[in-house]
Parts: sequence; structure tokens; C-alpha cells
Amino acid sequence: MGTAQSSQRLLELARSRAPGDRERLLLGVVELCAAGGAPDAVAAPAVQGLLSSIFMSLVVEAERDIRRRLAERLATADWAPPALVNVLALDEIEIARPVIAQSPVLKDHDLVRLLVEATIEHQIEVARRPQLSGVVVAAILRQAEPAVLTALANNATADLNDEDMRQLVAAARKVAALRTPLSRHPRLTADLAMQLYVWVGQSLRHSLSERFRLDGAALDQAIADSLREAHAGAPLDAEGLVIVAREGEREEMERRLIDKLHTAGQLRPGYLVRALREGRLSLFATALSVLGRFEGRHIRQALDSDRPELLALACASVGIDRSVFPTILTMVRQLNGGRPGGGAEGAQRAASAFAPSPPQAAAVAFRQAARVAS
Repeated sequence: MGTAQSSQRLLELARSRAPGDRERLLLGVVELCAAGGAPDAVAAPAVQGLLSSIFMSLVVEAERDIRRRLAERLATADWAPPALVNVLALDEIEIARPVIAQSPVLKDHDLVRLLVEATIEHQIEVARRPQLSGVVVAAILRQAEPAVLTALANNATADLNDEDMRQLVAAARKVAALRTPLSRHPRLTADLAMQLYVWVGQSLRHSLSERFRLDGAALDQAIADSLREAHAGAPLDAEGLVIVAREGEREEMERRLIDKLHTAGQLRPGYLVRALREGRLSLFATALSVLGRFEGRHIRQALDSDRPELLALACASVGIDRSVFPTILTMVRQLNGGRPGGGAEGAQRAASAFAPSPPQAAAVAFRQAARVAS
């Protein structure tokens, strides 16, 4: 009876276009699937296809807080559609974190893809994932990002073999943050402890000596060898680890996210408004260029110009309504230092872009105007 009532309520929400009802519908479908009591039925290909379509169509326009709650609810769900879980894993790190950490739907190839495509913050979460397989460990070691290596060294449940440990200990020579977790790692051997001993501070040296009952003469010889190497011109020690995000990595990740949504047929005009509400101007620009099939530089040029009618033409070409554009223009100006300029007069000119003509005409006009302005 409870399930029947829930289904009826979901049908009522599905007929509504109110944002609040759409969000309740999204979470309601999760509740219904979680309480279904028939995992095999939910896992059936036909049902999975339907669920993927429903979730992807709803989540694209969902607010940030709803996506975060959805990620938390789906983090342990083995019935969740893989396409949706992968999109959530590429979302902002606060949304992606529970999915990366726990989702049974994410397989090794998904995790390796995150190591290649996502930000360092996402890569660190991959390295922290419990019971990390040897395949993913190998991918982390190949990339050799210091912050990600450090997260891996702190993951005592990861499937590290002797060679993996050897590579981590070798990296600890230059990456100071690796030394403490490696000195406590359950897979550290006496031979590797001897290597690590040379590069750590006094307290860790004492800990390693106690744990492995290291031979004093051998330790003295190792330190002497290290000093000779230093006097020969090689650096004895490395300074502390500084984590610096790679330039442009967030923009590249946003591009991949937009491409995934576009490929799935879920990139819609409403996504532009959502991106601006979340303060993500670069995501807005990327989505607009993909939706309109415009060159990215032309969209950036329109955003920084004194002619808001250029931005209006681009928005009109992808189906943005005339009544919505003033809100878009205001949000863009707030995020972009007052640009595009033109003031109130420019905003009035922009209204002419929404003349009663097909979107294709606005697209042609935008491309022509952008080429002239280049």
C-alpha cells in the first residue's frame, strides 16, 4: 500500500513543473528504487535504461544542494545507473566525494578515467577509496602526482605489492609528505625501512628502528653514503610538499562534463541558468558554446565585449526565452566584473535579438557578428 501511495505521489510530482516538485520527484524515485525489494528487477537492462533516462533528465537542472543529497543517497546503491554515477563523480568535489569513496557501481576503468580526466581533488579521493585494486594503484603510480601518491600511502587497504611500495619509498626522497604514512604502512619491509630511514626526521628514525630492529652499523653506513652523495652535488633532502592545482585543469574537467551531458542528450538551456546561479561562469561559457556549436573564443569575446546583444544572440539561438535573458545578463555581469558592458541601453539593444525568427537565424547572426568583431 505504501509503495502504491508513493507511486501515485510521484506521478503527481511528474506532472508539475515547479522546481521544488522536480527536486522532490528526483529524491522520490531514489526512495522508491531503494525500497523496491527486488534488486534483480531494478538491475534489468530495460529498467536501468529507463532509470538512467529519468535521472539524467532531472539531475541536469537540479540545484547544487539536491545533487549533493542525491550523491549521498546513491553512494552505496548497487542499482544506480552507471551513467548517472559517473556524471556525479565528475561534479564538484563536495558532490563527487561520497560517490568516489563508496559507489559499488564505479569500476576500475571508471576510477582510472577519473585519474586522467578529473582534478587533483578528485584524484586524491580515488586514492583514498577503500580496497583500491592493483589496477588503479598502478595508474596512480604512473601519474606520480605527489598529493595523490600521499593519499595512496595513507590508504592501508589499497592493494599494494612489493614493487608498488618500492616506488613510493623512492618517491619519498623528494616528497616529504610521503615519509610519515610510509613509515607506518603495514606493507613496509625492513629493506625499504632502511632506505626510508635516511630521509626522515629523528622521531621517525626512532620509530623505524623500534619497529624493524634495524642494524645500527647498516644505518650508519646508509647515512654516510647519503652524505657522500650530497657532497658530490646531489640534493640530500627535499623541501615540503606543496600542492598546486594544474593550470586550467578545472576548465578542462568542465569541458569533459559538458561533453558527457551533451552526448547523453541531457545538455539543455536550463543548465546555463544553473551554472550561473552556482557562480560558475566558465561552465556557463562552455555549455553555451557546445549547445550553440560556437567557437569558445567567440563566446568569451561576447562575454567581455560592450555589446550584450552578442550574448543575447547566442542565448536566443539555443532556445533561451526573452523573459529569462535579463536575469542571465545580470548574473553574467556580476560574475564578470560588469561585462558585457553597454549598461541599460545595451540591455535594451539585446532585447532585439529575440525577434520572432527561428533560433537558426540568431545563430547565423551571432557567428557573423563574432567574426566581424574578431
